Amino acid sequence: MKKLLIALGLLFAAPSIFAAAPPAPPDWRARVTETMPLLGHRNWVLVVDSAYPLQTSPGVETIETNANQLDVVRYVLDSIGNSIHVSPLIYMDAELPFVPDQEAPGASAYRKQIADLLKGNPVEAVPHAKLIANIDDAGKVFHILVLKTNMTIPYTSVFIRLDCKYWTSEDEKRMRAKMATTGQPAH
Repeated sequence: MKKLLIALGLLFAAPSIFAAAPPAPPDWRARVTETMPLLGHRNWVLVVDSAYPLQTSPGVETIETNANQLDVVRYVLDSIGNSIHVSPLIYMDAELPFVPDQEAPGASAYRKQIADLLKGNPVEAVPHAKLIANIDDAGKVFHILVLKTNMTIPYTSVFIRLDCKYWTSEDEKRMRAKMATTGQPAH
């Protein structure tokens, strides 16, 4: 009887003894590095504050970085800059210039730091709700990589839509105009 009780005890304890450890959270730098060659125009990379919502569109992948937002933005922009195929189109919340330091300490300092970091890149201000709706729509068809940071100032998210580095919108317009007027392929 004693052996039976020991055997039953081991049987019931086995799942907890042999259970696999929970998977480690993904390393966000490695994920950016491995994903960048796969991403193309119309994909997005977002570097967001800690309160950014977890979206459910099928193409939206969210990773908690637990890192400084400016460091993550810098890493992502460097990764894009080192790619041969994509360039950044940057969007930020239109609300950010109106966030006061009294309610969100550090907002003014962040605005200056992010402006310095994004210098030389076109940045368009868009209302936050519209940006989230755009991501929701894009996530139905395209991959969106969301990198959550430890930022605790509202409206600080950086939305980066990837564009083709070697074929500009002007190139596309010229080609479409030629197609419409001549119907002849380029040689």
